[in-house]
Amino acid sequence: MDYSESMFKGKGRYPPWSMRPSLKEMTEELGIDHDALVNCFRNDCSSQEIAVRFGINPETAERLKDHFLRYGIGSIMGGD
Repeated sequence: MDYSESMFKGKGRYPPWSMRPSLKEMTEELGIDHDALVNCFRNDCSSQEIAVRFGINPETAERLKDHFLRYGIGSIMGGD
């Protein structure tokens, strides 16, 4: 099969799926409630407050918050 530029004209060049785990997947892996975590973000809880509430490391809480602020609940990558 010829993968010339014309094949991709008007189409995305990259697959339409995430290149990183979603926030839901991350919370499942940690065993914490996804919706409760999102509510903490909505209420502007500090990373320390999140860490205490969910029994996780403050650095982990900070990374979850950063992930949410950068990518939202899920990040779909694609060429569209």
